[in-house]
Amino acid sequence: MIRTLFGLERLSRLWRELTGRLDGVALSQNDLKDQLDAVAASTRANVDRLDHLSRQVDVLQRESRVLLSQLTLPPTALWLGRPAAHPGDPASAAFPCSTLCRQESFDQPWFSHWARRLAQPLRYHRKLWEHVFICQALWERGSLRPGACGLGFGVGREPLTALFAAEGCRVLATDMAATEAAALGWSQTAQHAWGLETLRHDAICSPKTFAAKVTFRECDMNAVPDDLRDFDFCWSACALEHLGSIARGVDFIEAALDCLRPGGWAVHTTEYNVSSNDHTVETGGTVLFRQRDLEAMAERLTARGHKVATFDLEPGLAPMDRYVDVAPYRVEPHLKLAVEGYAVTSVGLIVQRGL
Repeated sequence: MIRTLFGLERLSRLWRELTGRLDGVALSQNDLKDQLDAVAASTRANVDRLDHLSRQVDVLQRESRVLLSQLTLPPTALWLGRPAAHPGDPASAAFPCSTLCRQESFDQPWFSHWARRLAQPLRYHRKLWEHVFICQALWERGSLRPGACGLGFGVGREPLTALFAAEGCRVLATDMAATEAAALGWSQTAQHAWGLETLRHDAICSPKTFAAKVTFRECDMNAVPDDLRDFDFCWSACALEHLGSIARGVDFIEAALDCLRPGGWAVHTTEYNVSSNDHTVETGGTVLFRQRDLEAMAERLTARGHKVATFDLEPGLAPMDRYVDVAPYRVEPHLKLAVEGYAVTSVGLIVQRGL
């Protein structure tokens, strides 16, 4: 009996020692796992930081190249208080091609004409060029006439809707839904149209004419409604680069053509990468089209029977063409600007729907 008791006590002691060792092993394994997890988390954080720093270095390198080639702002005498206004009418063939914003346009009588009609002061700014380009390109193709029907996409608060109404056109202006605009920050920067009142420009079009000629509705440019049909012309001013990717921008251009009657005209402006035909910003909030993207778009639309105006993508050699503005951007001169380290300007695209 005594032996049995001693044997049981020994077995119990051995069991306690064994379980204690096993507990220690388990604790060591848990400690090791925690340490490995901490190392993995630290490694991931370092990799993410290195990726971020690498992207920043790439941007800085590209911006440095832009800045080194564009050393200083042009002399004040070349741009302050210029361009000079010239009397004149719209030209018959100012824009035979899809083309880039260049200084040469600003010195033309037809440019002064459209700036006056838009109630805008003359200045070297690419946004003014975009609006003048759209007006002039549509006018010389016979689209701005009484009774013509126009469709605007992503119109924001631009003056084009009012001008086209003043020319006698019936206009349907569209923009994204108010909730989406607020989420993306467009409402806070006064770049979103939430209704007719935001599109009125009484200095351009009388309130009576505007009320009679203009209607408004919400529209997602990534999903153009099927009931938008039989318009004589459509336009957008630097909106399609904000659709999420270059591919979506091209999809929109094609979808917008379906809104036109056969022979109708589409005129769009968007961001163009002057620096590179290889690397660019292909996805995100603002994408930058390259020459090859435009050529691929033209090939795709031509295959569907549409006509794309040939491309004139010479960047220009005048002083304002050579200057690249860097954020925070100037009010003027501002024909080219640095975006993500690339030199960028506006390109105007002209497409006629196939017959």
